[in-house]
Amino acid sequence: MIFKYGKTVHAVFVSVLFLNMLTAQKTGIFDNSQDVGNVKHPGTSVFNQENQFYTLTGSGTNMWFGEDEFHYLWKSVQGDFILRAQIEFVGEGADPHRKTGWIIRNNFHGNSPHVNASIHGDGLTSLQFRRTSGGETEQVIQSPDKMPDVVQLERKGNKYIMSTARYGEPLESVEVEMSLRNEVFVGLYVCSHNPDVVEKAIFKNVRIIKPVNPDFQPYSDYIGSHLEIMNVTTGDRKILMSSDHSIQAPNWTPDGKTLIYNSNGLLYQYNLETGKVKMLNTGFATNNNNDHVLNADGSKIAISHHNDDDNNISSIYYLPIEGSNNPIKVTKDGVGASYLHGWSANEKKMIFTANRNNKYDIYEVDVQTGKEKQLTDTQTLDDGSEYSPDNKYIYFNSDRTGTMQLWRMKANGKEQTQLTFDEYNDWFPHVSPNGKSIVFISYPHDIDSADHPFYKHCLLRIMPVTGGEPKVIAYIYGGQGSINVPSWSPDSKYIAFVTNSDKAN
Repeated sequence: MIFKYGKTVHAVFVSVLFLNMLTAQKTGIFDNSQDVGNVKHPGTSVFNQENQFYTLTGSGTNMWFGEDEFHYLWKSVQGDFILRAQIEFVGEGADPHRKTGWIIRNNFHGNSPHVNASIHGDGLTSLQFRRTSGGETEQVIQSPDKMPDVVQLERKGNKYIMSTARYGEPLESVEVEMSLRNEVFVGLYVCSHNPDVVEKAIFKNVRIIKPVNPDFQPYSDYIGSHLEIMNVTTGDRKILMSSDHSIQAPNWTPDGKTLIYNSNGLLYQYNLETGKVKMLNTGFATNNNNDHVLNADGSKIAISHHNDDDNNISSIYYLPIEGSNNPIKVTKDGVGASYLHGWSANEKKMIFTANRNNKYDIYEVDVQTGKEKQLTDTQTLDDGSEYSPDNKYIYFNSDRTGTMQLWRMKANGKEQTQLTFDEYNDWFPHVSPNGKSIVFISYPHDIDSADHPFYKHCLLRIMPVTGGEPKVIAYIYGGQGSINVPSWSPDSKYIAFVTNSDKAN
C-alpha cells in the first residue's frame, strides 16, 4: 500500500509542508517577506503583536527605470482592495531619495509591472507605475515636499488611486489607469536608494481592506467587521477582534472592562482582559438595532428593539446589565418609531430620534411614565442626540442647513447652536467622560446628508465641546455601525469603533 500510493502520499506531504511553511512565515496580516532584485544587504520584516506595528529594513539601488531593488512584505490579493497605513522613516537617512510606501506587483521579478505609492525621504510624494515588464517607470507627482505619513492605495478595476495626508488632515488623491493581473501581490516596502545602506521604516494602523461589491443591497448584504480601539491622542489603533459577521456600535462600559456591540439583532459582550465574547440575554428583544446606551454607572442598558406588537417598528426598552428575559418598555405603542441615543445621568430621561408627524426630530421621554417632550422641530432630519456629562447640554446632528452638521442645545431644547461648518456630513457626536472633547464620524460631501450608509470612506474626527476646527484621528472604511453609540473609555483616552472589510481581511 505504501509503495502503491507513494506518489500521492509524497505529494500530500509536500503540500502540507508548503502550507506549514507559509503559515510559519506569516508576518501579521501578510503572507511573507523577501528582497526583490539583486540587493546587496538583506532586508527584514518584523511584526509587534502588542502594538500591531510593522518594522521593515531594506537596501537596494533604486526603484526606477526598468528595474527595482527593495525589501517587500507582501500578501496575495485578488480583485479590488484598499491599502492603508501610517508610515515613518527611522533616522535621517543616507540618501534623500530613499523610498517607502505601498506597492502592487504582478510578480517578484525586479522588472515586474507595478503601481507604487512612493514616499521619498525628502518629502516627494508620487504615484509611480511600470506598465510592462522591463518598461520605463512613470510617475504622477502629488507633492514635492509635504512628507505625508498617511498613505492609502486603492484599486477599483483598472483605476489606481493614491491618497495621502499628514496625520490629522484630509486625504489628497491622484490616480492612474493601467492593467495589472487580477491576482497581484500587495505590500509594504523599503528601498534605501544606496546599495551599501540599509534603511528602516515603521508602519502602524496597517490595513488591507476588501470593499463591498458595487451591486450590494444595503441592509441585506453585509461584509466582515473589525472591532477596534484607538488612543485619541496618538492615533494608534488596535484590532481586538475580526468577524465575518456584521458587528456594530460598541459601547465601552463605565468600569472599563467590557465592550458591548450588536450583531444580527442580538447584543454581545467583549471582555477586554480575556478577549472572550458572550451573548447578553435580552429576552424577547431579539431584533435590536445599533442604538443601545448604558446608564451612568453601567448597571443597566437601554436598547432599541423592533417591536412585533407595533408593526415591527423600533421601540425603546431597558434591562439590567446582567441580562433579563423581560426588558422594561419605555416608549408607547402606536406613536411611531423611536431610536434611542442618550440617557440622562440621573436615569430619569432618555433622548431619542422619533418619527412623529411624518418627520424625524429629537424627543425626550420620561423613563417611568413614557411621557414625551419634543425638543427639536424642523422639516429636515435631527438625529444622534447625546447628553453632556453634566447634563446641561444635548449634542446632536442636523441637516437643517443643507448638510449634516453638529449642533448643541440646552437640555430643555433651547439655544440650538451649530458647531461644524465644513463640507463633510457629520454624524453621532460623542462627548468624552471628562466633558472636554467630541468624537464623531464624517461622511464625504457626495453622500446624501440624510443618510449614514454602510461601507464608505469616512473620517473619525475630534473637536472641543465648545466648537473649533475638527482634527482627523482615523481614516476608516465603514460608516453605519462604526460609531453610532457612546464609545469612549471611562478615562477619556480611548474610543472603540467598528471598521469593515469583506471576509474580515
